[in-house]
Amino acid sequence: MNTRICSTVGVIALAALLPACAAKIHGTVQLDAGRQPAAKEGLGGTVVNMINTTVPLEQASHSVTTDADGKFESTKGRLRPGTYRVEVTRIGYETDTQTVEIKDYTRKKIEFNLRRIQEGSRKTIRGSKSDEDKIINPGEVNIQAPTL
Repeated sequence: MNTRICSTVGVIALAALLPACAAKIHGTVQLDAGRQPAAKEGLGGTVVNMINTTVPLEQASHSVTTDADGKFESTKGRLRPGTYRVEVTRIGYETDTQTVEIKDYTRKKIEFNLRRIQEGSRKTIRGSKSDEDKIINPGEVNIQAPTL
């Protein structure tokens, strides 16, 4: 009888612990290989897309944003087993992508270092100095019907 009670308690404890061991992708995002962001921009709000490439489209995508420290974590219970393409995007920075394999209870930690997009040299495009070349005078256009 004692054995039966112990095994029942063990099964209940295991059932209670398994949801806490759900599959998870987590990690951190840094800007410019560890350099601190400018005073006006923080690490929070960077978008992390987790795209399962092995399931139907309606179940494939899950997105989260980073906190103020650049940390992110998938929402509990949202990940299904499969191969995930994890993309990190932020305005003004190059998108970084990594691929991970997730099983039922896998926990993967990923680190991202986003590089700032270099501003190109600015060029001035000059238009015409007047509108004369933009206006078509209908009297100057010679439209003829095609000959047969």
